[in-house]
Amino acid sequence: MPQFFHNANYKFVVHRYRTATISGVVILAGIIAMIIRGPNWSVDFRGGLDMTVRFAQPLSESQVRDAFGGIEIGEVKTIGRLGQQSDILIRTKVTENSDATQKQIKERLDRTFPGNPVEIRNVSMVGPRVGRELRNSAILSGIIAVGLLLIYISWRFRFEFAIGGIIALVHNVGVTLAFLVFFNYELSLAVLAAFLTLIGYSINDTIVVFDRIRENMKKLRNMSMGEIMDLSINETLSRSVITSVTVFLTTLVLYVFGGEVLRGFAFVMLVGVIASAYATVFVSAPVVVEWAEKAVLKGKKR
Repeated sequence: MPQFFHNANYKFVVHRYRTATISGVVILAGIIAMIIRGPNWSVDFRGGLDMTVRFAQPLSESQVRDAFGGIEIGEVKTIGRLGQQSDILIRTKVTENSDATQKQIKERLDRTFPGNPVEIRNVSMVGPRVGRELRNSAILSGIIAVGLLLIYISWRFRFEFAIGGIIALVHNVGVTLAFLVFFNYELSLAVLAAFLTLIGYSINDTIVVFDRIRENMKKLRNMSMGEIMDLSINETLSRSVITSVTVFLTTLVLYVFGGEVLRGFAFVMLVGVIASAYATVFVSAPVVVEWAEKAVLKGKKR
């Protein structure tokens, strides 16, 4: 593997309080924004109608969005382009009488664009009860995933490592969720899938560093925990950067060319990859150092 950081000797752990403050501010801002705006659930979770239409001649998303100004079909949540230039995805919160809603949308588009025939290509609907069940299942699956990871890391390393890894995961999810709120992305099934993917990716990145820390703890018994952490992070820095950049560029391509359906998934991964790289260096390892230093202090007091 190419080495971008030869003989790297950066001091990361000493900055842990500053970086914790930055992370705390971002996450807090996201929480406040979510409280003010409310969760932006997609039709997957709150129930609604997904409708794909195809125009004879391509139209911009803004042209189609303007066509729904003042129309009484409930709130139109999303309008975005799909794979083909002439395919547009329309999402609404309407959950009753979907046939009438489809007819209203079709008539509105026909009236607004009389010289550009429109065809309904696909319609799917999620009821409010199913949406609530999906939402509860999503939250439960996330909690179970985090619980299993806590057990696995505790078994493979030590409990304080598991706490560091889980706090880093919570940090990554919190920061990514904050950016979703800032940019007003919907919380959909695709976004949920991205969060679960991010959890797996993040913990893998963290475990690579933890492995090196464990090796160095056995070899370098005279070093303090903070020095071992800095050394281990520096030794794995090239690998972490290369992995993060590779995943980021791949996801960027997906974000640009993947279409509206995958845009939320790609956005979560883009922000999550950056947050994960940051958390591996400035969150998970420093938590272990903090835990170790408090344990030593407690032992001295006894």
